[in-house]
Amino acid sequence: MAVEEDDNTWVLDLETALVEDCTAASIYSICKGKSVPDFLRAEVWQVCLEVQEKGNQLVLFNEIFDLPEQNILREDCQQFVANLGNEDEDKVSVISDLESILTFYCKSKSLKYEKGNGWIEILLPLIALKLPRSGTYNLFEAIKNCYIPRCCKKNGTPFHLFRLLLLYHDPELCSFLDTKRISPDLYCLSWFQSLFAATCSLPVVQAMWDLYFQQADPFFVFFLGLVMVVNAREQILSMKNENKQTIVDTLSSMPCALEADDVTDFCSLSQYYALKTPGSFRKDLLKILFEGIVDSTETSTISQALCLPVSAQELVENAELKHNLDSIECVRFFLVDCRPAEQYNAGHLPTAFHLDCNLMLQEPAAFSTAVQGLLSAQRQALAARSAAGGEHLCFLGSGRVEEDQYTHMVVASFLQKHTHYVSMLTGGYQAIHEHFGEDVGNSLEDHNPQNCLVCSPDNASEDSETIRPNTSSSDLFGKISAAMKLKSAEVKGKLFDYIVNPTGGNTVERHVSSADKLGKRYRNMAPVFSIDDDHDGADAASLTSPEEEEGHEGVSISTWLSKPDVIEAFKCHEVKVNGYMYDSHLLVTDSHIYVLRDIPGRKGYAHIVGRRPLSAIVKITSKKKHPELITFKYGVPQGDSLVISDMDRFLIPNASDATKLVSQQIMKQLKGKDG
Repeated sequence: MAVEEDDNTWVLDLETALVEDCTAASIYSICKGKSVPDFLRAEVWQVCLEVQEKGNQLVLFNEIFDLPEQNILREDCQQFVANLGNEDEDKVSVISDLESILTFYCKSKSLKYEKGNGWIEILLPLIALKLPRSGTYNLFEAIKNCYIPRCCKKNGTPFHLFRLLLLYHDPELCSFLDTKRISPDLYCLSWFQSLFAATCSLPVVQAMWDLYFQQADPFFVFFLGLVMVVNAREQILSMKNENKQTIVDTLSSMPCALEADDVTDFCSLSQYYALKTPGSFRKDLLKILFEGIVDSTETSTISQALCLPVSAQELVENAELKHNLDSIECVRFFLVDCRPAEQYNAGHLPTAFHLDCNLMLQEPAAFSTAVQGLLSAQRQALAARSAAGGEHLCFLGSGRVEEDQYTHMVVASFLQKHTHYVSMLTGGYQAIHEHFGEDVGNSLEDHNPQNCLVCSPDNASEDSETIRPNTSSSDLFGKISAAMKLKSAEVKGKLFDYIVNPTGGNTVERHVSSADKLGKRYRNMAPVFSIDDDHDGADAASLTSPEEEEGHEGVSISTWLSKPDVIEAFKCHEVKVNGYMYDSHLLVTDSHIYVLRDIPGRKGYAHIVGRRPLSAIVKITSKKKHPELITFKYGVPQGDSLVISDMDRFLIPNASDATKLVSQQIMKQLKGKDG
């Protein structure tokens, strides 16, 4: 009997707190994760959503139901209530409440009602509280304003963020869904726009919202969704032979299996994931997602991000915090500085591990050794409980557009290996430098203003691996980067093709038509073939890599290599604009080049991802410092310049032989046309 009284003490405490001037935080401390008793739920939700003093806003409603979409709204209300199974008298009352609340909401907010927007589903748990209509409206308005992310639509910002969170915590699962072309909006749209009310039973929603509103965290829905997906990872990964729609349907319906008794554990696990995630995105996206303030810069940043972004402020504050080393419920960064050695030696954070990103192209074996050293250093730092130790890898570039493409290559290599907890510092070293301001000399290790490229930007020479932004000598990676900024939607589509799992399908050809009159295009123009840095001055916005397509069967590599029209084949790596490299073969015929990309797990088979007429090639370049890295550019001449429409880049051990052969075949074609 004493135990029962003890168990009910918190309910009495809650009743007392509600009589007084309590807050969501005080209710949370009293309930400690328990569901609120039914008779107190309405009052608790009103306090948590801060609407207890809101008053009756519906007095402003003129009771005229004349929205352009009124018939759709009314039919939705009737159909929804018909499925509830209430008495007919109750149904009429509920339909009236729903239609009045939604009509007034649309009119007062100047919004258009759309079928399937989740509004009716949000209202169902509120109607169950049996409050006066005005009280129900106030709760609905508060939930919509505070907890439903804006832009819940295809390719909306909430879904870009959700994918980055999934990539951060379960890169293998994210890779699988990317490979199947299953973006989050296909399965969690209804979760986000209704706070799971559209897919969970009423008791589950009530228990979940009890905890949700006490948390007072608008981003909590992302972690509830994350746990939902991650918990079903084995089931999802086992569906590799299922079609796309079957997997989407399975994912979408997962919340249906939740029971009220599961909610406490479900929410606790979601809180754990939230604690184990860098929080920079919260500050950056709060106004966009929950206050409706449009910021195209932040929106494009999150939609184009290769991995979860971390701000300089969070990184520095995290390094300065005295972490409880016995606690795993926090984020601790292991900082990886990817700048060239001369930049690192001119100033770096004291806890940074140096990994020169240029090694990836210059000396792949040395890079592999360096990565092993990095992972070993991370394990040792964690074991020694060092301040520099952390599970969470945060990569730091220079903050300068051109050279950070190499940093992206390094980050991409870790993501391809399904490495957990990978993030990248927004703005790189430059952001760190600006964060410290005048105190930079005391805050950075070995800071040398004469050699520091932020302090002395003129020190960056054109011959170095670090090229000044916005100069005419920017390398091709820089131009591609500019194109990425200008074409965010297109690039995000490509990221879905490239990210993590390098098993993309065929490439859509985007070469110049062979019908174009290009026979004498090289005369009186700059050299077409050059072993030098890329200085073609092409319009950056036009530089895009070929799109990927799925659904193509693999071909036998040996069969293709033995085709009679294949003059020679070169084993190579295909290098994509985001830094990913794929084992491939470059085949040269008298009229085309073909790219066969090896299929992982199917030795001897490949996808045909490129078929380019030699007549479309207008320039072949390679860099002095990386002669094995060659680029084929496709386009048309325009006056004395070239308009580049596409490009392919390859890492070939015997690149000079490949370049020479392709050049010879092009010249043969030209002579044939001239003849």
